[in-house]
Amino acid sequence: MRRILRPDARTVAALAALAAVAALAVLLVWRPATILMVGLALLCVVLAAITGTAVAAAREQGGRTETGEATPGQLESLPADLDADTLDALDSAAVRAQLGLSDR
Repeated sequence: MRRILRPDARTVAALAALAAVAALAVLLVWRPATILMVGLALLCVVLAAITGTAVAAAREQGGRTETGEATPGQLESLPADLDADTLDALDSAAVRAQLGLSDR
């Protein structure tokens, strides 16, 4: 029963993409000139955002092993002293060296 209530990210992405395409097709074929047009356009945008979020979640789930650990090439999080401003200021080779990553 849990599977029905909580579909995986790929299923959500596929259904949201299908619904977005259907709403866009209705919008293009029917061309309502009222507030319904705005509603359909907003529905397309929301469904596209849901699709993008679900695809990102599916990619994140794909990068984890069965035990829930990250794959060897994937970082869990950046060190606390390394923020976006520091990354912009530092040389990318130095950042890779600090994180223990190689180019290959």
